[in-house]
Amino acid sequence: MSNREKAGLWPVMLTPFTKDGEVDFASLERLIDWYERSGVDGLFADCQSSEIFFLSLQERIRIAQFVKSHAHVPVIASGHVSNAYSDQLEELKAIAATGVDALILITNRLVHPGRQQESIMPRVRAVMEAVPDIPLGFYECPYPFKRLITLDELKECADSGRFAFMKDTCCDLALIEKRIEVLKGSPLRLYNANTTTCLDSILLGAAGFSGVMLNFHPALYRMMVDSIGENPERAAQIQHFLTLFSEIERQYYPVNAKFHLTEIEGIFSSDYARVIPAEGLTETFKTEVRHMDQAVRYLMDRI
Repeated sequence: MSNREKAGLWPVMLTPFTKDGEVDFASLERLIDWYERSGVDGLFADCQSSEIFFLSLQERIRIAQFVKSHAHVPVIASGHVSNAYSDQLEELKAIAATGVDALILITNRLVHPGRQQESIMPRVRAVMEAVPDIPLGFYECPYPFKRLITLDELKECADSGRFAFMKDTCCDLALIEKRIEVLKGSPLRLYNANTTTCLDSILLGAAGFSGVMLNFHPALYRMMVDSIGENPERAAQIQHFLTLFSEIERQYYPVNAKFHLTEIEGIFSSDYARVIPAEGLTETFKTEVRHMDQAVRYLMDRI
């Protein structure tokens, strides 16, 4: 099996908006092309980076349909954001009907707010029954609160054969190792969202990476992943730089990524966001993004 098959890259897609705040589908098409030219293996639409909690259901449906119809790689999508579980089921059915390759369940939507210790399995089983003909997955979305899946819950889902994708946000290599052990022999694959533990998790058996930094320099992650087998020392060197670069996600995300895709990559027409005001990206923040981009280009030219 090739390194690329072993370690896939699945960016959590941004939603481009016009300056008037409408979904910009022309920019979205350019974004899909940019991801694919950078060597990604699949696309995760309608996720937190897409600002799903600030999109209408019709917008979420249109985005999933658009990405699926324009992409040349597999497309997965989430998009259930309501508090009422009955409303979530309708959202999930609508997203599944768009033709995406897998339907991703947000773990914090599967428990009552304030009762995070309750099992997610009653609602998971209900989804499996209500939406029977599509592979499923999990996303441990940190908003509005993070609900990590337990090992027992993970094992039941893995054993069911219905689950294919897990976006892991635990940021804990020891727990990731336990999860990978639970998943052995099942079709459920773990994709780490944390850059710092990215390489180590792949070496332990993780299927790849699905983090926000793929919205800045996916080609550098591709270079690291493809170096694992043929040049492990180079892969380790790239990991050191990726960890430093990933500090930018704590700055002013997703506006800083949208600024990168607007000014530096020329893909977006605007850095408008619904989740936070674009004006909050200061000139100093913008300079930090520019400096990071120059450092990435310098590194790639010399590796």
